[in-house]
Amino acid sequence: MAMPSDLAAGNNSRYRLVTTAAGDTLLQLTGSFTLTSLDRSFPTVTKELAKLASQSDASSLHWDLTDVSQLDYAGAVMLWRIWGEQRPAHLLLRPEQERMFLRLEKSVSLPEQPRRILFLPISMLGKQLLRFLDHLTGMITLSGQIVLDLFFLMTHPGRIPAREISANLYRTGAQALGITAVVGFLIGIVLSYLTSEQLHMFGADIYIVNILGMSIIRELGPMLAAILVAGRSGSAMTAQLGVMRVTEELDALTVMGIPHSMRLVLPKIIGLGIALPLIVLWTSAIALLGGLVAAELQIGLSIHYALTALPDTVPIANLWLGLGKGMVCGMTIALIACHFGLRIKPNTESLGEGTTNSVVTSITAVILIDAIFAVAFSNIGIRIAS
Repeated sequence: MAMPSDLAAGNNSRYRLVTTAAGDTLLQLTGSFTLTSLDRSFPTVTKELAKLASQSDASSLHWDLTDVSQLDYAGAVMLWRIWGEQRPAHLLLRPEQERMFLRLEKSVSLPEQPRRILFLPISMLGKQLLRFLDHLTGMITLSGQIVLDLFFLMTHPGRIPAREISANLYRTGAQALGITAVVGFLIGIVLSYLTSEQLHMFGADIYIVNILGMSIIRELGPMLAAILVAGRSGSAMTAQLGVMRVTEELDALTVMGIPHSMRLVLPKIIGLGIALPLIVLWTSAIALLGGLVAAELQIGLSIHYALTALPDTVPIANLWLGLGKGMVCGMTIALIACHFGLRIKPNTESLGEGTTNSVVTSITAVILIDAIFAVAFSNIGIRIAS
């Protein structure tokens, strides 16, 4: 037999607190416990039920939900949190309510709120520094493994992955000729239009050959080709290795005893190291052609004269410098792309993040390499009037 108690207060239309004949406290919930019906009283009901649950002994407090007319997941989650995300010792439910709480028991709890860090900027800077050092260590380790593989292939020429190198040459070199030609031609036209009018004002039309030759062959040609290849071929390499990680093909190669560095990384580095200097030569030639065509249309400079004067105005050392820069950039792009590709985790989010980081790092490395070459070879290929 249950007797009413005076402990209940406030929203007594939602619950009744009674004492049983055995002396236990019974909390009977009544009415509708849905988000729509609770509406603005949701915080008040939650606070009162939590207060009643904390004031009573958990082992003697009985919960009765059989008189609840409607219960949705909002009300169920409210009760679940009041109970401390576990069922109370004494609980009466209807079958449909039982299924709702079974589902809540199987759900994963939300992560805890992150703690506030006092020196957040310093902490974030330290994490980024440690992350950079981790990637730098990984790339140095991968470079060392590539050197060991090269020594092994020198003593075992039959193990050279010629097919893989040829395939990478085709994908990164031959298939990139179209986009590099279009961009190079347009850049040559833009550069010619920007400089030819200024030179024409001072009667120095012939010096357009010097500007186009030095800027394109020494700087713009290698830079354009390297940046385009980093965005096109570098991202493709990272995505290829990342997909192999997602589909567990890399694990299968490990089980079969096939080293990743020799069959996947080394052919990409050699292939791009050979292909990019050729792309630099192609891009520079097309950019020069675009610039000279624009100069003839703009100021009437003869293309035949420009091609004849080009070897005298631009020393051949600039061409070798651009080709050497292309080879270094190509090998660096391939190394960075493979490093990030091998670090991708078997999920799609990591695949996108790794590909983005690979492209950004490759372009940054290309600009850094260009700056190093500009400082190291500042006295080579440039004629200074005495």
